[in-house]
Amino acid sequence: MSQTLSAAEKLTRVVRTVLMADVVEYTRLMQLDEAGTVKRWQTFVDLVVDRFLPGNGGRLVKSLGDGLMIEFPDARAAVRAALAMHGAIGQTHPGIAHEYRLWLRIGIHVSPLITGRHDVYGHGLNLAARLLSLAGAGETVVSADVRDQLTPDIDADLEDLGECHLKHIRKPVRAFRVGPPVDTPIIPITDLASDLRATVAVLPFSVRDVESPHRILGQIVADEVISTLSRSLEINVVSRLSTAALQDRTIALEDIGTRLRANYVLSGSFHVQGDRLSLKAELAETRDGRVAWAGSLKGKVSAILAGEDPLPAQLVDEACAGMMVHELQRAQGQAAQTLENHTLLLAGITLMHRISPQAFRRAHQMLETLIERAPRLAAPHAWLAKWHVLRVTQGWSDDSQADGRAALECARRALDRDAASSLALTVEGQVHTYILKQLDEAEDRYAQALQANPNDALAWLLKGTLHAFRDEGREAVRHTKQAMRLSPMDPLRFYFEALAATAAVSAGQYERGVRLARSSLRLNRTHGSTLRTLIIALWHLGAADEARAVTRELMRQAPSFRVEDFVRRSPSSGYENGRLAAQALALAGVPD
Repeated sequence: MSQTLSAAEKLTRVVRTVLMADVVEYTRLMQLDEAGTVKRWQTFVDLVVDRFLPGNGGRLVKSLGDGLMIEFPDARAAVRAALAMHGAIGQTHPGIAHEYRLWLRIGIHVSPLITGRHDVYGHGLNLAARLLSLAGAGETVVSADVRDQLTPDIDADLEDLGECHLKHIRKPVRAFRVGPPVDTPIIPITDLASDLRATVAVLPFSVRDVESPHRILGQIVADEVISTLSRSLEINVVSRLSTAALQDRTIALEDIGTRLRANYVLSGSFHVQGDRLSLKAELAETRDGRVAWAGSLKGKVSAILAGEDPLPAQLVDEACAGMMVHELQRAQGQAAQTLENHTLLLAGITLMHRISPQAFRRAHQMLETLIERAPRLAAPHAWLAKWHVLRVTQGWSDDSQADGRAALECARRALDRDAASSLALTVEGQVHTYILKQLDEAEDRYAQALQANPNDALAWLLKGTLHAFRDEGREAVRHTKQAMRLSPMDPLRFYFEALAATAAVSAGQYERGVRLARSSLRLNRTHGSTLRTLIIALWHLGAADEARAVTRELMRQAPSFRVEDFVRRSPSSGYENGRLAAQALALAGVPD
């Protein structure tokens, strides 16, 4: 039978995103109005095939009596189609009584599949179908593998459903509910009112030949430009982890400015011929799209990979000069190493910021491999140091002290190779804060990191949290706001918001603390310290019942947690805010 099937159609192994959709309460609808239900469903299927699939690269695999199976080339396209389908199904029958309306529920998963001309096969189909069972009427639920390919607020509004037990799936599955993206600025304007410096976002440069193997060069050049710009005290630079989320997207300058709070965007494209690279770049103002500077530069691929080509520095010099001229005109006119190694590094950084333990372990393997190949480079050691700290903060460490020692050792190796590595200095400070409880040492490391790189978002974030632990609330809020402004779309946004909530609580800004903590939990509902911060903020606001409800969720996730654990682990336990926090946790129901 399998030989007959192979002869009948060509089967190919591919990675695809599968969307499963079905009609809620289809049996009831058929009993109520069989002919009308079939007609409305068929009208909707035709709409999906004609309008939504072509623009998103989708292929209808099966159309059942009450459901659809569709494959897409990537997760973002599948989510776009799902959101459009939810919005459009009501348009197929306007004005109809509520009990006759069709509602969809959708599940999406990405996995290796076997695809043929007429069908697809694989275990991933079953998981997509099981995810669908978690969705309510008008809802879409996706796997963590899909979520890892989405950027919050640009692709969708995301809500973490936690580890879910699904029928016939042996292990719990991390699932997320997705909704339409929130069209609001990530960073409020009021946070920037006192900052007069221009903010620049550097997008990864695109290769003009789509099939070119040199695509990674665009990220390498952008990274070098960001690193150079970050040494300037006259401008703010958005982190590469935020701007990388915009790669290969068609987004208006105004929208980029709104989301990143950037005044300028530096972008462009390049072409490679042999060892020669030709780059065309422009610096544009996000408010009105005016080009402040445009130019063409040339460099050598081998020299760029070795960090020896002057192209990035030349680009920074010319773009900054153009920006200064542009600002001057405004004032006058108004009253007022090897490509493979770089691929390993970038992939490792990406994977370590995902929520999947499997991806996290894979990131460790990549960084270790890179260190073996290029032991004299500082960056892989610094990122491996951060990996060990993330292992503790994500709750995946079996021995936090051992990971702390490993992080310090990796950071020291990085500093031996580059004494000005802000990431290595920041990680050292993080270990001194959370594991060794040596806050003075930690403050010294954060200060050194910010001296080396004034735009290091993580250093600002952790320095702010250190102030929070020491009852210095005003400084804590100021520094964490600066961190979120510099990296508004950070892959660990939940972590930034969680620590910003801690800073707000230390300053007595309890309502802000609640908002930030709830926003963080929507992205990662299993982060224990965020739950504790939310309990403390709610208790101080007088919302005792809500605080007790969150406490029950905390104890469900961590049944053995006690107030004495908080006192023993928290760097704030020797300060007034720490004592008040322990008291609030106890009163809200956390056992002593």
